[in-house]
This record gives sequence, C-alpha cells and structure tokens, in this order.
Amino acid sequence: MSQLTLPEKASERITAPRLIDFKHEGRKIVVVTAYDYPSARLADRAGIDVILVGDTVAIMALGHKTTVPVTLDEMIHHTKAVRRGVKNALILADLPFGTYQASPQEAFQSASRLLKEAGAHAVKLEGGLHMAETVRLLTQGGIPVVGHLGLTPQSVNVFGGNKIQGRTSDAADQMLTAALALEEAGAFAIVLEAIPANLAHRLTHALNIPTIGIGAGAGCDGQVQVWHDLFGIFPGKPLRHTKIYADIGALLEQALRSYADEVRSDIFPTEEHSH
Repeated sequence: MSQLTLPEKASERITAPRLIDFKHEGRKIVVVTAYDYPSARLADRAGIDVILVGDTVAIMALGHKTTVPVTLDEMIHHTKAVRRGVKNALILADLPFGTYQASPQEAFQSASRLLKEAGAHAVKLEGGLHMAETVRLLTQGGIPVVGHLGLTPQSVNVFGGNKIQGRTSDAADQMLTAALALEEAGAFAIVLEAIPANLAHRLTHALNIPTIGIGAGAGCDGQVQVWHDLFGIFPGKPLRHTKIYADIGALLEQALRSYADEVRSDIFPTEEHSH
C-alpha cells in the first residue's frame, strides 16, 4: 500500500520578537499543544507558529483529572521529546504548579531547567499582578516569558471548577491592570483563557504584545488549541471553544478493533506480513 506523503510547508524560524512583529503586521498567531516527538514533528511541518508543551499533559497524556499533579521532571521529559521534532516553531513550555509560585528565584531555577535541559525557547506561567516581579526577574535573566490570565487551570481549586473569568466590570478592570503589568515586566505574549470575547478584544487593543486566546473569541492576536481536542482523541463532550478538525479518535478505535478482529480470526498476519 502506498503512503500519502505531504510536502513540508515552508516556514521561517519563529522567535519571541517575531511573534510581536506578527501582532503589528496583523498576522494571526497559531499555537497548538504537543507532548511528544511525532505530534511536534507534524505540527512543525504544518507551519504551526508555537508549540506549547502544556501542563495539560497531566490530563491528556498522563490520566490526571487536573493539571496540578504534573511535575517539573515530567515537563522536562515531554519537552525534550517535542524539541527533537521541531525545526521552525517556537517551543513554549509550561512551568508546572508548585515550581514558581513561592518566589521569583524558585521560578528562575525551574525555568532555567526547561531551557537548559529540555531545550524550550520560552516558558509560560499563570497569574496576574503578583507574578509581575517573577516575570521581570526571568526576562532580565534572559528567559522569555508568556503570561496567562483568565481561567488559570492550576488555580482550579481556588475557582471551584473551570469557570469563565472576568465577567464583572471590576474583574475586567483588574485583568486589564494585570495584563499591562505583565507586559511592563517583560512578557512577550499573554494567553487569555475562558474570558468574555469583548474583554479579550479590549485587552488585545490595550497591549503592544500579542494575546493568544482559548475560549476568548476571535478578537485575540492568535489562538491556541489542545492537540487531543483538535482530533477527537480525548473522550467526553468537547468544550464549547474547541473544534474537531478530524475525528482521529474514532478512526483509531475502529482500526484497533479491526486489528484485534483479524488476529483473533487468524486473518493477520498473512504470508505478506511474514518473514
């Protein structure tokens, strides 16, 4: 059987400064999560701008209920695998829960490991005003940083679940203040998760750095989606802000059933598949 060979899409090497250029050029930024070599290689070949090694690996690949349990060593392990598959995309790695909140110095040590040991190009951390000092120390130390506002999954126990953030006027104003503080501290982009579309539009126009939305409407400078959501791999009802572009999950399950049926029926392997 012949295999479909797709031409590799021509792409430029993406850097943090280049993403800021994209915002001012009006070019939308495309971000997708990946947690392993084959996924990262496909995303890079497809011309994805940023590959996020997200702490969602805890849920999507490791079977946890939240992002909280994933460790720094696990994030380094998965980021290393992603790094091997990437030529052009910027590799952004999440700082996991408990590795940066205690102090800016702790954050620097954790972020340094993601760059030195794993090969990440930048790190992402969650939090608003209280994280500005940390962002400043990291960026002054040569570590590019992306902020994350709105629904911050590592704070799921504080929020009492995955709830839309920034609904009230006061909450919206506080988020704008936090976004401006993160930008001033040196962040080169900010992820906006699960906030009203009009608030995301407001923040996007107030900032000189790009906003990357997930569940924040079309007014952001770019979008991020989770690999398993894009392809229907993760079980359960899709979230409102996700779109299944190819139901690979159903195809994989059917293929596995076919394989199992053929082995049990003594159809596979045939002489063609034997040495």
